[in-house]
Amino acid sequence: MAEQLAGLPNGLEICYETFGDPDDPPLLLVMGLGGPMTWWSVELCSRLADRGFFVIRYDNRDVGRSTRITPLRRASRRSAVTTWLGVRRHAEYALSDMADDAFALLDHLDAERAHVFGVSMGGMIAQTMAIARPERVRSLVSMMSTTGRRSVGWQDPRLFPMLLSPTPRTRDEYVARAERIAMMIGSPGYPHDPDETRARAEETWERGYHPAGVLRQMLAVITQPDRTPALRRLETPTCVLHGLADRMVHCSGGRATAAAVRGAELILIPRMGHDLPAPLYGTFVDAVGRTAARDRRIAA
Repeated sequence: MAEQLAGLPNGLEICYETFGDPDDPPLLLVMGLGGPMTWWSVELCSRLADRGFFVIRYDNRDVGRSTRITPLRRASRRSAVTTWLGVRRHAEYALSDMADDAFALLDHLDAERAHVFGVSMGGMIAQTMAIARPERVRSLVSMMSTTGRRSVGWQDPRLFPMLLSPTPRTRDEYVARAERIAMMIGSPGYPHDPDETRARAEETWERGYHPAGVLRQMLAVITQPDRTPALRRLETPTCVLHGLADRMVHCSGGRATAAAVRGAELILIPRMGHDLPAPLYGTFVDAVGRTAARDRRIAA
């Protein structure tokens, strides 16, 4: 189905696209920091649909063709934080707000309950969804993510110069930076195709790269709470995937997530970094299908 816009009760518009039969169980795909829905490749979405899911991918707020948030005038409405960027900023919204966006999108699609698959920041949002509304999350797959506890899931210090580099202002600057990031955080066991990396970066820029929006999402991540106590109360069928070569979110974040959720399956993948290598699509699809099959609750 072509991209569509969903008007949410909070006034935001969320851009989304679906794959598969609407009569199949919904599977919501939640992307990470600064990533539009197109970072979920058509091939992966199609393979998930072939497994029997009605697949929904979407642009988070402040990304792609979804609403860009207008900064709050009264800073008191959100806590002020001093980020690792060395700048005192106010978090305009929280991961819980982004989870509410996801639930509202499901409402728009008349999906009372859904399986949820999130990567990186998207995994944090997916966890938040399962905690906040467990009756609506049929199963949870959290990949290359973490619990919010500061002592796990850290970034490799060698990434800091890249993370602190000036914000790209032109298409060529953005593409060049995306290529550098792919080389630094990609999977050493599954080298990326430079042409595909460049094409994805060009598409991301054209769909609406928004540096201020990425910063707002980053602040939501930095100010996230430690979800560990709440994760321990989850009864949602859960699978945690993490690459052992992940420099952006250390695999301790995945280990901690799986340890917190009773009965969670943990899949640690050698030589996988912080990306979605096509040779591993079968592993991802199998994990989603296996976890979804553990949902034995009767749909409302």
